[in-house]
Amino acid sequence: MKNIKEMSTGSFLKLLFAFFTVAFLLAAVIMPDRGTMFSGLWQILSRPSKVTTNYFALGGYSATFLNMGLVCLVCTLLYCIPGTTVNNVSTLAFLLTAGFCSWGINILNIWPTFLGVVLYCLVKKEKLSANVNAMLFSTGIAPLITDLLIRYPGTEVGFTWHGVLLALGVGLVIGFFLPGGLAYSANVHKGFDLYSAAVPVGMTAFLLQAVLYKVPGVELPKNDMGAASSWVNTNVFCFVVFGLCILFAICLGCKPRAYLELLKDSAHGVDFSKRYGKAAMLMNVGVYGLFIVLYYNLIGADFNGVTFGCIFCMLACCNSGSNPRTVWPIMAGYVIASYLFGWISQLTGGTFTQVINAQAVVVGLCYANGLSPISGKYGWQYGLVAGMLHYCLVTTVPQLHGAFCLYNGGFTAAFVCLLLVPQLERFFKTKEERKAARLARR
Repeated sequence: MKNIKEMSTGSFLKLLFAFFTVAFLLAAVIMPDRGTMFSGLWQILSRPSKVTTNYFALGGYSATFLNMGLVCLVCTLLYCIPGTTVNNVSTLAFLLTAGFCSWGINILNIWPTFLGVVLYCLVKKEKLSANVNAMLFSTGIAPLITDLLIRYPGTEVGFTWHGVLLALGVGLVIGFFLPGGLAYSANVHKGFDLYSAAVPVGMTAFLLQAVLYKVPGVELPKNDMGAASSWVNTNVFCFVVFGLCILFAICLGCKPRAYLELLKDSAHGVDFSKRYGKAAMLMNVGVYGLFIVLYYNLIGADFNGVTFGCIFCMLACCNSGSNPRTVWPIMAGYVIASYLFGWISQLTGGTFTQVINAQAVVVGLCYANGLSPISGKYGWQYGLVAGMLHYCLVTTVPQLHGAFCLYNGGFTAAFVCLLLVPQLERFFKTKEERKAARLARR
């Protein structure tokens, strides 16, 4: 443990990535359906993966955990490239990619966009080590790669040479132009959307959906999510993994005061591991992870592959601003909006489907936590409003990108920022400004 304490922050984060990788691989061989692990993995690789495809139903539990472990292993090795800086953005990229490995990303559909980023580095003469985060973020459009690979332009599924070439060509283009979009996207939301990569990925999916499907009149196929779910498999895994994170944080010397200081942070433009230390950040991984799982249990969410992945997608911001204090107002906004619009639907005779535990709403909340800086900097009441706005928009935005953008909720969060942040800056004071005003009046 002494050696871990003396590690640099980057080395510690790589160790954390390896911990999650091993956990997924161990789970794969422990699952009761491990006998179908490899045949199930082939089903995951060879079938469409549009939002929201439940890998538990498509390939089974063991195959899903194997897919998660393999992709995480590749990502961990990429972060071991000499000269790579591993920080809070890397934590977000890694856990986000890991989460989608149970409902959209697989060990096959990541490579075309990876190669696109490599091509960008060769053309721009930039080091690959400086663009590893971009490689991981490029997988946010992985479902489109799979569709191009196995069924474009029709609905019949199967591998063909023209599909391979098309997927590779489009993937190269996406990966090549993504780094430029990532560098600019923070200007759109001013740092109030922690899922910053969702802006260029969402806009790229929007463009390609129009070019490949809408304009030429090609049918946009739909997917059946599948009904397989397991409360036991998902909850036991999460409680063990997040419980170990808390235990390790205590062993590393995490003090209650240090974690309380982390909880008080404004969550805007912060790197928790750098500002509060490795132990406090790891404590947030465990505590925030359990907080997410308990919320999904409380609302009665169905623990399928999509919900399981959402836990890790939501956890992705654990080193960049999200914690129980900044996220509970957004959760409360979702709950209030659900009951409010359910009541309005009754009054107007509408058909209301967005109950708080509906799959689309569960997925939406996963990304609404990216608005943590709003509640952290302006106060809980504004986080509540941000959550309500996100709830209203999140099921409409997929129409823009044809359900090919895995970062749909983060893309929606950017729209919320465009609507809300200018008004907050014009008409309201931050918590720090309100505190300074109170002190000035004394």
